[in-house]
Amino acid sequence: MGLMWLFGLYMALGAFAGVLAGLFGIGGGLIIVPVLIFSFGFQGISADVAAHLAVGTSLATIVFTSISSIRSHHQRGGVLWPVFRPMMPGIVAGAVLGACTAALLSGEMLQLFIGIFVIAVACIMLFNIKPSPGRGVPGRAGLMAAGGGVGWASAIFGIGGGTLTVPFLSWCNVRMQQAVGTSAACGLPIAVAGAVANIGTGWDAPALPPYSLGFIYLPAFAGIVLTSVLFARVGAALAHRLDAALLKRIFALFLLLMGIRFLI
Repeated sequence: MGLMWLFGLYMALGAFAGVLAGLFGIGGGLIIVPVLIFSFGFQGISADVAAHLAVGTSLATIVFTSISSIRSHHQRGGVLWPVFRPMMPGIVAGAVLGACTAALLSGEMLQLFIGIFVIAVACIMLFNIKPSPGRGVPGRAGLMAAGGGVGWASAIFGIGGGTLTVPFLSWCNVRMQQAVGTSAACGLPIAVAGAVANIGTGWDAPALPPYSLGFIYLPAFAGIVLTSVLFARVGAALAHRLDAALLKRIFALFLLLMGIRFLI
């Protein structure tokens, strides 16, 4: 495959992920990681590094998409900075640990874990499972520990953390708009720490394709970043015009099929 053809493919993936992120309020990583794994397979990239490259590349793209999202939520008063600040040290430490954990897994095992996670998210979306508010926001130590768990899991799966942070904050009686906004802020340190750690852990990895920076595949990174931010706005606009509940079920079924594909 020619590099320009691949670059166009990754721009299309960025547009797709951006629209879905805007439509459903999910991080683009949830769709970017599985699709990148499939596309890397078509390119002939070794299965030993395909999942690691997908995770690292996804985290690198989230650095840029999260900045735009944070600005938008902050302008609307949607970011609870007193909650974010205690979570941040835990998030950074957890993200670095998560990237190191992923690097220790074989490509096959990492794909298996990603498949299970995608299926779990699909089931949550299909059945509209939400935690009932059951407690208040914990203290500094509790928030730091929660940040560590979110950062660790997010770096393994290549996501910005919204899939985990929003339910946690909702459980802590935080209003949904502020839970989403604060989650967007958490996505930036997850992405920065996870991306830097993936550069380090993948620096001397065997079987890396050309144009790789550790576990970040630069053509995919550039193509996705160019289009995902712009098309997230398109998705947000479409969310007000289309049947969101029906689209959510269709997308959940799509995720379910992808997750099953990883398992078999």
